Amino acid sequence: MYAIKTEKLTKYYGKHRGITDVDLSVEMGDFFGFIGPNGAGKSTAIRTLLGLISASSGKAEVLGIDVNKNTTEILKNVGYLPSDTEFYSGMRVKDIISFSARLRRKDCKKEADELCERFDLDPSRKVDELSLGNRKKVGIVCALQHKPSLYVLDEPTSGLDPLIQREFYSVLKERNEDGATVFLSSHILPEIGRYCKHAAIIREGRILACDSVEKLGNTGVKRVTLRGFCGELGLLHVKDVKRENDTVNFLYGGEPSSLLKELSNLEFKDINITDPDLEEIFMHYYVKEEEK
Repeated sequence: MYAIKTEKLTKYYGKHRGITDVDLSVEMGDFFGFIGPNGAGKSTAIRTLLGLISASSGKAEVLGIDVNKNTTEILKNVGYLPSDTEFYSGMRVKDIISFSARLRRKDCKKEADELCERFDLDPSRKVDELSLGNRKKVGIVCALQHKPSLYVLDEPTSGLDPLIQREFYSVLKERNEDGATVFLSSHILPEIGRYCKHAAIIREGRILACDSVEKLGNTGVKRVTLRGFCGELGLLHVKDVKRENDTVNFLYGGEPSSLLKELSNLEFKDINITDPDLEEIFMHYYVKEEEK
């Protein structure tokens, strides 16, 4: 059984595109990243596959349940964090967390207390007094406290300071190692590369690529840096050239043997050839789509 399975999932808002023909398969126990810039369709996809908004066409199953048939059962077993967290004004943090637990008819006090301590969240404060980051923490505790089998987290670290981000991912890794599935949307690419096993890249509502993070990174492109170089490159298959004084670096998309042959005709003092980072890989898929 898949934790998440969609087929041609499509959502339009009138004539405006939300998502189009989204096919996703997320295995149980996976740590899955959903990558795309703001406006790419990540939140629309998440809300549609959870049954919070109705699809225009296509199918979606979460934990083996058709989202059109039993949204309540799905949400009971999902820890969902929306990208924007809103709460009833005037309530204290502990009351919001308790209210969230009662909606699921569970006693989560012990787990909630532990999460508040780990995230340095004061449960006695009123939600109206909280910063954006602390409001996000409240949403995270509400999503995690009942220990569901699936976590669906939409831009979960926006507003969090680096230390809390690290602690948040420590909790997710622990839950994942215990068998839970994590589905995480983000436009912060290092997060995906560091923590996720598989990922999908979305642009303008369509999936561009979906595979293991390792295979997504296997594009054949290399980042090349030449130091002590002052001439003209004149190389084929070169993109994203950057110069600073006598140093030049660029992305090379041709065969490695061709690169070495072409470099042998250039004069430079030092060279460094590395795999590109995830952000450069992300742009590689976007450029490929534009060239179609």
